[in-house]
Amino acid sequence: MPRCLNLTVAGAVACFVVGCATQSKPTLTSGRRIPNVRTTAYTHSEGSGCHNALGEYLSGRHVMSAASDWSRFPLGTRFRIADTNEEYVIDDYGTALIGTDTIDLYKSSRLDMKRWGVRHVDIDILQWGSEEQSLKVLAPRCKHHCVQKMVASLQQKKTQGKKELLASLDSKKPQPKKKT
Repeated sequence: MPRCLNLTVAGAVACFVVGCATQSKPTLTSGRRIPNVRTTAYTHSEGSGCHNALGEYLSGRHVMSAASDWSRFPLGTRFRIADTNEEYVIDDYGTALIGTDTIDLYKSSRLDMKRWGVRHVDIDILQWGSEEQSLKVLAPRCKHHCVQKMVASLQQKKTQGKKELLASLDSKKPQPKKKT
């Protein structure tokens, strides 16, 4: 009987670990509204060029490009601006964004960029991006100071997440019975 109980507990712990391992951002999930996010705008004629951090063309079509500090909003995060219904995906980063919660929205023209200016908007997260993918893209670029800061912050989050997982597993372990 104790062996059966041990197998049941081991199975439950394994399911818990697998469930936690697949969530890249447990505190911020799809469908969640984030109020009052500071946004700015940029365009390809500002000197950043026509390509995002992945080397692909910046998108100004159905799902538009956006830039952020990837340790705050990871690569691949899809969101919608509540007021305008415009959809964006984080596929770029910028040095001025590091250490901030600002999202820089790609606009296809300088006029649209200037019209946007700086706005605080509510956003709906449609899909949270991948911190692991962010690290893969950033790792070869660590000679740049801004990238080093993002990587350090992402690695710190990863370490903190592991510590929290281990602490929760330790609290679920059956305590040995005291001998009387």
